[in-house]
Amino acid sequence: MSLTIEEAAERIHPLDAKAQIQARSRWDSRAKLPGSLGELEWAVVRLAGIRRTPSPSIGRKQVVVFCADNGVTAESVTPSDPRITAAQAVNFAEGGGTINAFARRLGADVLVVDIGIATPCRHPGILRRSIRPGTGNIAYGPAMTAEECRLAVETGIALAEDAASRGVDLLITGEMGIGNTTTSSAVAAVLLGRPPEEVASKGAGRSGAIPHKAAVIRRAIGQNRPDPGNPLEILAKVGGLDLAGMCGLHIGGAACGLPVVIDGVISAAAALCAVRIAPLCQGYMLPSHCSAEPAGRLLLDALGFRAPIQAGLCLGEGTGGVLGAALLDYALSAYLEVVDLADL
Repeated sequence: MSLTIEEAAERIHPLDAKAQIQARSRWDSRAKLPGSLGELEWAVVRLAGIRRTPSPSIGRKQVVVFCADNGVTAESVTPSDPRITAAQAVNFAEGGGTINAFARRLGADVLVVDIGIATPCRHPGILRRSIRPGTGNIAYGPAMTAEECRLAVETGIALAEDAASRGVDLLITGEMGIGNTTTSSAVAAVLLGRPPEEVASKGAGRSGAIPHKAAVIRRAIGQNRPDPGNPLEILAKVGGLDLAGMCGLHIGGAACGLPVVIDGVISAAAALCAVRIAPLCQGYMLPSHCSAEPAGRLLLDALGFRAPIQAGLCLGEGTGGVLGAALLDYALSAYLEVVDLADL
């Protein structure tokens, strides 16, 4: 029986402080300048606390790509055809996406999840966990019901539980959904208390499209009036099924003692929702990159993170998360293999 949101939140433990102290000491004893690997040293120390050992490993990695459609595309917030969501989901399942190329290089598995694709989409490589065929148009009403939102979050929790049972050591959040830069910007605006103009993402459109997208977000927030203190309500009213699924993956990963890598701005919005629901899950998150989208840095600041990669990335799919996991592999190799200064 899968965990509910409340049950998962209750199972999250604080990080192992002793393992972190030991990891920090181990770094400082290595034959290099203390702190000279910057954020990579911090990431390994955090990983030691998550895995509750000063010798952590992340041998088996899995990217979970939540695919869903968004009714707000009816407001011309993107030039992309909504049918691309289904087409890309099939492409990912067949190994032809950028996320697949990156994941192969890393040696990570890619799990493609239909959590709410609108176009009929059947492929043996796509896990069907559809809550509904796309969300409602948030400019005129809620994205989904409260119960549908809860089901989507708990789907993410269940996928984290399944990954842990199969021996996965590290989860990476990913998404695919035309229109989801609008929904994630709407969620970010409410969570951060910022005007839509400050957080609206360009996404697949040109920079000149941002004023229109911001106006749609403003209308959606005014129409639905989500409570800024209720992250589940925010997700249900102005979010998306992919966001809700990623939120659940963060909570479930933390409940199972698994580190979860945040990808870009959409993943970061989901991560902040997860932290507002279950604060202890913040300790199990690892940032990868700072998205080129306007809300990227704002969301990471709210989460208390500095991302090691500053490369202007904004593709999504989990691509930046895979690059972040690769850096973590490099960091662990130095942590585990470099000799002690005393042995020189």
